Amino acid sequence: MPVSRVVIADSDLNFRRQLKDILRHAGCTLIREAGEGKSALQIVFQTEPDLVILEDRIPGSEGIDLAEIIGEHRVAPVVLAVELNHQQNLEELVRKTGVYGLLTKPLQETNILPVLEAALANFERVARLQKEVQDLRKQLETRKLVEQAKGLLMEKKGFSEQEAYKYLQKISMDRCLPLARVARQVILTLKN
Repeated sequence: MPVSRVVIADSDLNFRRQLKDILRHAGCTLIREAGEGKSALQIVFQTEPDLVILEDRIPGSEGIDLAEIIGEHRVAPVVLAVELNHQQNLEELVRKTGVYGLLTKPLQETNILPVLEAALANFERVARLQKEVQDLRKQLETRKLVEQAKGLLMEKKGFSEQEAYKYLQKISMDRCLPLARVARQVILTLKN
């Protein structure tokens, strides 16, 4: 398991000990732990771990959804530790923002590492997809700016579409500026 930093946030000391032993045997080097919500959140934001194992009803988190807070900040994947005797909807827990897996209490050692590895893999996949979306948005924004600048150059300067594009490219290369920045400057200059 390629994870070295884990935070375990659970009010049950025996659960934390058992989980720490399993994680150490799996190769984790730094395992921080907390027994209540506020200190768990502080540890997570201070250490920026690779993975957070969080009790779903940890004391000190009443009215605060810790998994959602961690998920919004994209610090690390959260695996919720839940007791099956609670009459709660497990489907609802899995759909929470930031939750990438569930561990049931009492622990079944054979299930722990696959759940954690799946959580890590899915977290990385989501991060990769978010970066792709961000890159595509940036490309789309650049394309819109270039099209608008080309339109203005065609309208105000009488360029053909190809001439307008080559003009923008030349300015970009001559001044060592990104095409989007050149397009913005042309738009600001020609719009007035």
